[in-house]
Amino acid sequence: MKRTLCLIAGAILMAAVQPVDAGACSRVLYKGNDSLRIVGRSLDWKTPIPTNLYVYPKGIKKIGNTTPGAVEWTSRYGAVYAVGYDGGVTEGMNEKGLVVSGLFCKDAVYVNDNTTGRRPMSLAVFVAWLLDMNATTGEVVETLRKHDFTISGATFDGGTVSALHWGVTDSTGKCAIIEFDKGDIKIYEGQDIPVMTNDPQFPAMTAINDYWLKVGGGNMLPGTVKSPDRFVRGYYFDTHVKKTGDADLGFAIVRSILMNVSVPYQYAIETEPNVSSTQWRSFANIRDKRYYFDIATNLGVYYIDLNKCDLRKGAPVLKFDTSKHTRNVGDITSELQKTAPFTPMY
Repeated sequence: MKRTLCLIAGAILMAAVQPVDAGACSRVLYKGNDSLRIVGRSLDWKTPIPTNLYVYPKGIKKIGNTTPGAVEWTSRYGAVYAVGYDGGVTEGMNEKGLVVSGLFCKDAVYVNDNTTGRRPMSLAVFVAWLLDMNATTGEVVETLRKHDFTISGATFDGGTVSALHWGVTDSTGKCAIIEFDKGDIKIYEGQDIPVMTNDPQFPAMTAINDYWLKVGGGNMLPGTVKSPDRFVRGYYFDTHVKKTGDADLGFAIVRSILMNVSVPYQYAIETEPNVSSTQWRSFANIRDKRYYFDIATNLGVYYIDLNKCDLRKGAPVLKFDTSKHTRNVGDITSELQKTAPFTPMY
């Protein structure tokens, strides 16, 4: 018991003295009534990351990399993707209600001696691969446990390494946190896992949160923008808000939680030149197949209704250029434009 308490205290102390991460993100799952589930996430970064929305139909042949022997597939499901720099899928939701969210994780290491010679898979399309081929979290877990691929990724934003971990949620609320530790895949499964942020890795993060659960959020909550503090605040509010089956009210609730754990735009500390601000937030309403997008510098929030999209084989790829539409509010499905597929940053 003493050893466990010391480990928890040590993790909290390390979290307190660590510098603010340049790449900070938060994910919150709101579980309401009548099967309403909404996955909200924030993308925090030191500079704006141009992100456009793409809707892909099923039946498209794709490759995981341009190197020989790469993973190849033909998509089983249509999906909406958030694509950073028009070159890499950050997250998305498919027509079956599967949501995959990629968050920064500085300790992620994808390769080791055992992964040499496995089929190449680029981070630019890793999320797309999972959304294209799986309907449930269980299917994703089964795919990843095989680990018959090796991940690599191009750097971005002046040489930043793409160090990520992922949250997976399906229509039943089954969740998985996917982390790469020294080249090995670590998978943490659960029902309606409420929150994930960045580092430390998930077991240590839950130990920190367990400490704060004993303190009681009604008495005191940690208030910085550090990853453990955002996790604790998100968890507390997510588990204490009222439940509703109304999609609009549910969206408002999870949006307010995510704003509480977001980093104010243009927030700056002299001693932390790489501190992140929240650039955008997304909200995937799994039940109603609505994907909301909220850019920090825009006046309003808009959404794509996958129920209204043609996701049949042979349908065109559609795009919403967020840089050209800064004043949109509400349903933008009819404003999606036919486009060529994006070019992955392999």
